[in-house]
Amino acid sequence: MRSVFLLLPAALLAWQVANAAPMPFYRWQSKVDGSYTCQQTSPGEGWIRIGGPFRDAGCREVQPQTPPPKGLAVPKAWRGQ
Repeated sequence: MRSVFLLLPAALLAWQVANAAPMPFYRWQSKVDGSYTCQQTSPGEGWIRIGGPFRDAGCREVQPQTPPPKGLAVPKAWRGQ
């Protein structure tokens, strides 16, 4: 019984790690001198996000926008069909 309580948190952690995706990059422009940078997070208060999300650190490959899932995928056997 004790091993079941240890396996459940391990299984949940493994599921989260398997579903992890890399954070997208965004293009930022400086309010001070107009220079550009490509980063995953804001470089600070003096920057405005002007583009994204991108797949690569050079902000060249646009990340495709996929629609959110509509619901849980349930096997047909469980639906009673």
